Amino acid sequence: MTLRLHDTSSREVRDFVPLHPGQASVYLCGATVQGVPHIGHVRSGIAFDILRRWLTHQGLDVLFVRNVTDIEDKILHKAADAGRPWWEWAATHERAFDDAYRALGVLPPSAEPRATGFITQMVEYMERLIDRGHAYVADGNVYFDVRSLPEYGSLSGHKLDDVHQGESAGTGKRDHRDFTLWKAAKPGEPSWPTPWGPGRPGWHLECSAMATSLLGAEFDIHCGGMDLVFPHHENEIAQAHGAGDPFARYWLHNGWVTMGGEKMSKSLGNVVSIPAMLQRVRAVELRYYLGSAHYRSMLEYSPGALTEAAAGYRRVESFVERVAARVGDVVVGEIDPEFGAALDDDLGVPAALAIVHNVVRQGNTALEAGDGAAALAAASSVRAMMGILGVDPLDDQWAGSADDSAANSALDVLVRAELQRRADARSAKDWATADAVRDRLAEAGIEVTDTPDGAQWALKGEA
Repeated sequence: MTLRLHDTSSREVRDFVPLHPGQASVYLCGATVQGVPHIGHVRSGIAFDILRRWLTHQGLDVLFVRNVTDIEDKILHKAADAGRPWWEWAATHERAFDDAYRALGVLPPSAEPRATGFITQMVEYMERLIDRGHAYVADGNVYFDVRSLPEYGSLSGHKLDDVHQGESAGTGKRDHRDFTLWKAAKPGEPSWPTPWGPGRPGWHLECSAMATSLLGAEFDIHCGGMDLVFPHHENEIAQAHGAGDPFARYWLHNGWVTMGGEKMSKSLGNVVSIPAMLQRVRAVELRYYLGSAHYRSMLEYSPGALTEAAAGYRRVESFVERVAARVGDVVVGEIDPEFGAALDDDLGVPAALAIVHNVVRQGNTALEAGDGAAALAAASSVRAMMGILGVDPLDDQWAGSADDSAANSALDVLVRAELQRRADARSAKDWATADAVRDRLAEAGIEVTDTPDGAQWALKGEA
């Protein structure tokens, strides 16, 4: 293999050498199912779906695990605020994430463990850590002693004196830098029995137990967003190494989706939900946009950037469809070697897409010159390359989406004209006109949300 990947742990680009020849094992930190997914949530799913497709293309049998965190403080708090059972809240939003992944063509994982299904393994993990002197029990809580592991901080570069776990308060900690493996039961919260009393797992423990249970004590790649480097992934490593497991051999982290220069998050109120986005562009165009930047870079969201990306995708799609109409069936062909070299260089998707668009230009020239054979070869290669990126225009996943796109695009033009009228009226302090525009849109079933990036719209019930 010639694939090289940037390993967060070593802080360098390394040759990827699978632990077992012909196989690759990958663990991706999946969703904490606390709410409706937005584009920031699914970027990692798309980025590492491309990794998976590229590994498979290179002939590897890929075991890909993506977990579901279905028990966590945020889930409990949001369910309580909504007056709904925590398990129902988690299940509802797990289905929302499944729908988003499916709509965007993210391949289903080989296994998708839920944290609540691995409590027994978590208890066994804690027993190993206690026996090895890396964890201790206090008031029904179980804590990891970070001072017991000299290498603590190696992934993130944090110095021990600067560590702040940022977790909810517990009792009995020997050191404020220690982190929680198990939380003693509280009234009204779910709990499971352990040798140290009833309680529920800490977030970090969940992933270490699930990853090693399904992939073994040592596996190839651990993926996730860069916001997880500390404390989550740092603490996963501490748990695994404390228990005597080698754990992940490579660590890959994707950049955020930002909006107005800030990380997209619910707390900032600048969320763009997947259902709302799919009112504006087709799912294939949204996937193309979210996967077009290098996975380690920040992706600054704006409506203009999304529109530009969608137009770029349609140029590729139009070429393939014209060749199919004029020349004949376009089968999946061979990738351009330069495309492969770009992906081998730490999944260089921007460079790979440049190769795709260059082949499209060459193919269009051949098509207009009447060279059907050259145009067909180019289109076949384009299908192969776009398929690795998960956006092959002729894939069954995207069949029949063009009509919806045309309707959505037309609606978007009309609604945005109304939103501009509203914005102009607000600037002129003409509140009556501004309110009238909003009321008219509401009567048409269109909800308007004011965000730091301007007014956004969605059909009612879809946001």
